[in-house]
Amino acid sequence: MLPAVALVGRPNVGKSTLFNRLTSTRDALVADYPGVTRDRRYGYARHHGRTYVAIDTGGLGAEAPGEMQSLVEHQVDLALDEADAIVFVVDHKDGLTAEDERIAQRLRRSGKPVTVAINKAEGADAALAEADFFRLGFGRPFRVAALHGQGIAALLEAVLEPFAPTEGAGEGEEGAEDDAGRGSRERGPTLAVIGRPNVGKSTLINRLIGQDRLVTSAEPGTTRDSIVVPCERDGRRFSLIDTAGIRRRARVSEAVEKYSIVQSLQAIEDAGVVIALLDAREGVTDQDTHLIGLTAQRGRALVIGINKWDGLSSAQRGRAQAEAERRLDFVPYAKIHHISALHGSGIAELVRSALAAYDAAGVSLPTPRLNQLLKDATTEHAPPMIRGRQVRLRYAHQGGRYPPIVVVHGTQAERVPAAYKRYLENRFREALRLEGTPIRVELKSGDNPFAGRRNKLTPRQRERRRRVIKHARRGR
Repeated sequence: MLPAVALVGRPNVGKSTLFNRLTSTRDALVADYPGVTRDRRYGYARHHGRTYVAIDTGGLGAEAPGEMQSLVEHQVDLALDEADAIVFVVDHKDGLTAEDERIAQRLRRSGKPVTVAINKAEGADAALAEADFFRLGFGRPFRVAALHGQGIAALLEAVLEPFAPTEGAGEGEEGAEDDAGRGSRERGPTLAVIGRPNVGKSTLINRLIGQDRLVTSAEPGTTRDSIVVPCERDGRRFSLIDTAGIRRRARVSEAVEKYSIVQSLQAIEDAGVVIALLDAREGVTDQDTHLIGLTAQRGRALVIGINKWDGLSSAQRGRAQAEAERRLDFVPYAKIHHISALHGSGIAELVRSALAAYDAAGVSLPTPRLNQLLKDATTEHAPPMIRGRQVRLRYAHQGGRYPPIVVVHGTQAERVPAAYKRYLENRFREALRLEGTPIRVELKSGDNPFAGRRNKLTPRQRERRRRVIKHARRGR
């Protein structure tokens, strides 16, 4: 087992910045704003032959305690239980505060080894910077500048000294969370859960993994970071990405929310499959269709979950179903599931459809089969005439996966109208039974070998051309 190192401290002391420095990533959302981090985040890190797991946590001791702060502190307690060592991050500019001393008492009760990291101490005198923090009783504190990477090596030497070297471990570890990507053989595909605020994304992931891994609350905007969580169901491994809720741009005012939305959009880009979660009580909103349209535009496999279905009456369910079929007809390949993330009903089928969509997006398409489908499609409905000339589509082959791409060659192929291109996409997808994934058709015309070349006329041909032009002018 790799040692786990938890980063703990007050809000806005630089824990997420230090996490990004240790893991050599930009996974944790960083802003000059207290309380940005709420969930605990994991990442693999290495130092001089030792691989360990870094755990980023939310800030302890907020000035305005409430339900949200209680949920954040519960996540910190879970991180402390999992940790083998603790890095207590303090702020050199603030000095030793009463809140730091209260957190220190809490860390002593954990019974875990604690090392103090004095962050934002670049350029400070060592003796002066460390003097106050000796009073915490955790031994020698270490001056660091997480933003610039100063003092990190000395800190890690002290933290990791009790643990045996793990040369070669950690890279490509199963379940690694520091690289979303399209998935790997060990981790399986990546499923990004997107939607508007407060539709139940974190609740769904907590239900799937069977633990309170993510902070959930009735307050909109609870999730701010995109958190990657490994999961396994029915013997198959995959990773889930919990994303921040995306509101209409006109309603986004806080800078932190803008950063969260950027991370959510990046999660769509990195995902192998997108699970779009909707609120059954509010129906399909314009923002839902915009998010689903963005997913389709990026070519991601898609499954739609209508959450909170258990709270609707029979009449309300009928209306919601009819509205979903009407407003989401632009993604006919996406399967719609009615679920309750809170109670777990329907989520097993939702995940099975998502994994099936991922498999469909990565399918290999045999060229003879594609050519036969192209012939059948053009025979049944020929492409329209372009400038009085017949378009001829002659040959098709696969040009890529995730999503499947079919390249069709012919004459004047690039002039084919968008409507006919959609017709081909639908025919290929239906005939190949690709459910949950879009399919793209790229039309290409063969190069004209005589383009840009002019025939040289013989003297006899030039004389004849001259006579024809002269005769034509007389006839005017």
